[in-house]
Amino acid sequence: MIRLPFLFVCASTPCAKCSCRTACNKSGFYCLHKTNENCFMARAYLSLDHRLLSSLSDDALLGQLASRLPFTVERTQKSAWAYQIEHLRTLLRAFPEAHAFVEFLIPRMGRRADLVLLLRGIIFVIEYKVGACRIDRASFDQALGYGLDLKYFHETSHERRIVPLVVATKMAHAKARKYEFDNDGIMRPIGINNAELVSVLFDICNHYAGASIEPESWERGRYRPTPTIIEAAQALYRGHSVESISRSEAGAENLNQTARYITGVIEQAKQARHKAICFVTGVPGSGKTLAGLNLATERRRGHEDEHALFLSGNGPLVDVLREALAIDAVRLARDRGKSTNKILERRHTEAFIQNIHHFRDEALRSSAPPIERVVVFDEAQRAWDREQTSKFMQQKRGRPDFSKSEPEFLLSVMDRHKDWCVIVCLVGGGQEINTGEAGIDEWLRAVAHSFPEWQVHVSPDLHFENIPQHLNHTSALHLSTSIRSFRAEFLSDFVAQVIAGNRDEARQLRKRVQGFPLYITRDLSSARRWLRMKRRGDERAGILASSNAARLRPAGIFVKAKMDPVHWFLSPHDDVRSSDALEDVGTEFETQGLELDWTCVCWDLNYRRADHHWASYQFKGTRWQQVQSEARQRFVANAYRVLLTRARQGMVLFIPYGSSDDSTRPPELYDAIFDFMAGCGFDVLSE
Repeated sequence: MIRLPFLFVCASTPCAKCSCRTACNKSGFYCLHKTNENCFMARAYLSLDHRLLSSLSDDALLGQLASRLPFTVERTQKSAWAYQIEHLRTLLRAFPEAHAFVEFLIPRMGRRADLVLLLRGIIFVIEYKVGACRIDRASFDQALGYGLDLKYFHETSHERRIVPLVVATKMAHAKARKYEFDNDGIMRPIGINNAELVSVLFDICNHYAGASIEPESWERGRYRPTPTIIEAAQALYRGHSVESISRSEAGAENLNQTARYITGVIEQAKQARHKAICFVTGVPGSGKTLAGLNLATERRRGHEDEHALFLSGNGPLVDVLREALAIDAVRLARDRGKSTNKILERRHTEAFIQNIHHFRDEALRSSAPPIERVVVFDEAQRAWDREQTSKFMQQKRGRPDFSKSEPEFLLSVMDRHKDWCVIVCLVGGGQEINTGEAGIDEWLRAVAHSFPEWQVHVSPDLHFENIPQHLNHTSALHLSTSIRSFRAEFLSDFVAQVIAGNRDEARQLRKRVQGFPLYITRDLSSARRWLRMKRRGDERAGILASSNAARLRPAGIFVKAKMDPVHWFLSPHDDVRSSDALEDVGTEFETQGLELDWTCVCWDLNYRRADHHWASYQFKGTRWQQVQSEARQRFVANAYRVLLTRARQGMVLFIPYGSSDDSTRPPELYDAIFDFMAGCGFDVLSE
């Protein structure tokens, strides 16, 4: 497996000028000679049947593979390819009807599978471990991950059986072998040696063969991925386009429309030498953070002098994205034979993604304008109001006279530029989970009262009280199409009704959440077993709970224990610090803005049923106290809203029984929550 940038080549129809497949430009997907309009993104370095393979020498095949790389081929890679070519000849002699794709691109993962073989209606995904005498868990997860991506994101693979195989060339012969298919038609990966591969293919085909697959039509099938925000950030940082990582064509166009509009605002600001601020809104799951990352990466690549920066007050999100980008950059450099290390790469990512509070503190040390001309603020509605900011500045920064809200101060920092700058605010709804989060109106109040000369660009969907002087409305700043998980498009609507306490409305919406398992249980062990059974390949699972779910501790859920979000989201599955260990618990503060594939949300009495509605409580000392402040009630509700929308593929709720011997855990209160959730449409998980 190697990690590479995309290469675009013409389809099978030859170019009128060059009479062969030729490189295409990235922008138009057309032949460079402009004569062939049948181009598409060729996903494999080599596409071969038995006849074509027989006509080509090993040197010719190696030459074609090497020509695809933008860097010098390492000796180990050449040796691996030579071995695979020799082995492929054996396979296609045994199965002359098969079609082989060598180094097949899996876009969401940014990697290439060694070999994809179409044989008797089955898609075999084969990974070689040349010289290996054993196969580790990571290799099985890798192969299964490729299979899962094809199954769910490649349209012409949806209805096919997919078989991931890992070939360790020096592994001993397996004594017994089981072929286990999950309900979706993906086989649990198995490990074999090179001598066994032909017999295994025969065996599987004899039992599970289906209708034949036409190779060119299959390869041309649309690939519609839904990457996590971590995968999306890695892809954009590597130079991929929004189209390549968006499941929805409409969603990609929506994102591009927003990007084009903001680009126009930036260019206009540069030419007219004025300052502007844009507010990007969107439906849940429309990709606001993705839009911000896309803008920042594009501006940094094409306009280095602008020093475009992505800022977020979400510390865990910043830390996880930085680390993920650094790890990915190190892997990519090593695949290209370049020398680097994570410390060096982390410095690069820190210049691209920063914590908004660090940016603020740096501005306090100097009155000079920042180097950045274009700044993207993620979750701008969560910036602090004047009271919270002043309190922090006085107590933590020794600034007794500080009297600005965070939006007003950040605007004043960018306003230090004498000529031009642009701020882009990404606006979410129902995500305020901290005391003192001001909402978007504070940004507009600051502009209207303190910076009236700024140009303001908003979508018609943004409602506010303060009206700036230079106000521009445009639908281009509203992301109206969800690009959320392929299984979770309607989940946010369902969750909204659950959080609002509307059982009947939630139950109706539950019918639209197709293919997204929603379970409920009173047994945490059953929930853990379900998560372990569901998680496959590179997918991630984890246990979530509200930060004030203090009385889940008797059930083994201790929300006050400190966990490291970087390890929780990024460490390997067998690392006890990983979310997959199902030991450490993620709260709304560590997980907001990030996702898992499968989650268990543990519910406590800080959000309970009372007289047919929800009531918010907080645990202080030895007892529960009802929350009176409307703002703090929203924080509790939003905490559970965040937790209930972290899953991409499925979720189970754990609601404990409580104890009649413990006044802080009355069983009847937990029972009321369980009954309400069951009434909303959560299915009871079999113990």
